[in-house]
Amino acid sequence: MLTSRLARGLAAAAALAAVAATVTPAAAAEHHQRAIPAHVFAPYFQTYKPGDPAEQAAASGARYLTMAFLQTPVAGSCEATWDGDPNRPISPAQYGDSIKRLRAMGGDVIASYGGGDASGHGTDIADSCTDVAKIAANFEKVITTYDITRIDLDVEGPMQKNLAGVDRRNKAIAEVEKWAAANHRLIQFDYTVPTDVIGVTQGSRDMLANAKANGAEIHIVNIMTFDYYDDKPHQMAADTKTAAALLLAALRALHPGTPDAKLWPQIGIIEMVGIDDYGSGGETGPLEIFTPRDAVDVTVWSWQHNIGSLSFWALGRDSGSCPGQHSDACSGVQQADWQYTHTMTAFTHN
Repeated sequence: MLTSRLARGLAAAAALAAVAATVTPAAAAEHHQRAIPAHVFAPYFQTYKPGDPAEQAAASGARYLTMAFLQTPVAGSCEATWDGDPNRPISPAQYGDSIKRLRAMGGDVIASYGGGDASGHGTDIADSCTDVAKIAANFEKVITTYDITRIDLDVEGPMQKNLAGVDRRNKAIAEVEKWAAANHRLIQFDYTVPTDVIGVTQGSRDMLANAKANGAEIHIVNIMTFDYYDDKPHQMAADTKTAAALLLAALRALHPGTPDAKLWPQIGIIEMVGIDDYGSGGETGPLEIFTPRDAVDVTVWSWQHNIGSLSFWALGRDSGSCPGQHSDACSGVQQADWQYTHTMTAFTHN
């Protein structure tokens, strides 16, 4: 059923014009840039763990990766590095060769700032640095060092309550978007935010409103459809669809008059494959388990609704080597190696 539906989706997608990048062909060639597909599957590569993104891409079949995370080494710094490690700066020596090999396979990367660890330590760059120009300069450094065309900003926990940081982050986005336009570069910014089955937080809605007020264009809002923190059992695929519908309603309120056909592509979904890290020890067993069957369901639904992005945490967990356990190295469910990736990678299309 998945194959036939995806085939129909491919035929429909082929009938649509590809989303055109707002750069000239000459400028794109100069910067070796090409847009991330308008509808992309980009699972997370955990940069804090040993491994080569190009090797994981070759083994799994994933061609687009979200590389996480960039954060500052200490609160107060204005220089984000990979995982906040001062010995792993934004430099061609860090992942440059891997990214080139990944592009040679037909893929690319999205650079992700923030995340849960940064949230807990005040080391997201917009929380850490009080200078908007320096935040923007760090974004620009990532763009020019790796020739990337998309940055993800994972804003969760206390980060949403730091209103000064929220405002700085959005001002920096707007500044970088102006810089990119002036320099014939393509860049898109996404936000990744938590959700539950009653929708995204008020903090997320306020952050998006602040982005609009600052003239920052947010390409996609990714919702993390896991870690619901309510101590209740969940049907993960069904709850994904509910949360996405509620995000659509929030985007309607933010962009009144915009048709749903233009709002669905602004929605992204991030799952956690297998046994969730929260709710994994309920009295009757795990409360949140995203199964291989859920992956089929969500992938088909994502095609049908034309959302912009599909992802999961994390590529290094896509194996069945630890059934019944939660682990950062495997899914905890019965599965073939790379089974989630093989299902969900079919979502990538223009």
